[in-house]
Amino acid sequence: MAERKAALARAPLFSSLPKRHLHAIAKFAGPWSYAEGATLAKEGDSGSTFFVILEGRARVVRGNRTVRRLSEGDFFGEVSLLDPGPRTATVIAESPIVCLELTGQDFLAVLSREPLIATTILHVMARRLREAERPLVG
Repeated sequence: MAERKAALARAPLFSSLPKRHLHAIAKFAGPWSYAEGATLAKEGDSGSTFFVILEGRARVVRGNRTVRRLSEGDFFGEVSLLDPGPRTATVIAESPIVCLELTGQDFLAVLSREPLIATTILHVMARRLREAERPLVG
């Protein structure tokens, strides 16, 4: 359970949550293993699962271009917990990989039991939106 909470806390969406709220979420997150070459998320498909890589490597592809490499401790799909819209990229395992996964359905179940989590996450999302919209200077 401690490893799950630590993995979740790495994501900005969850990083400011108190330990008891991380614990509530971690109870619903579970590890899944994938073979090298497996597609964990596909660009354009709707998605509602958040992933934290516990072991292994993956690459993020937009169109036909690799835009990023991921490894232990990296995460993706956090926005899909709140909006199961189309994925913005494809994520492919470059080695055998183990991910901690949390589905949107489970996340919403936690929010219904712990509404203070939603308030904290709304603050985080608002701050991230504000930073993304900050005008460039210089």
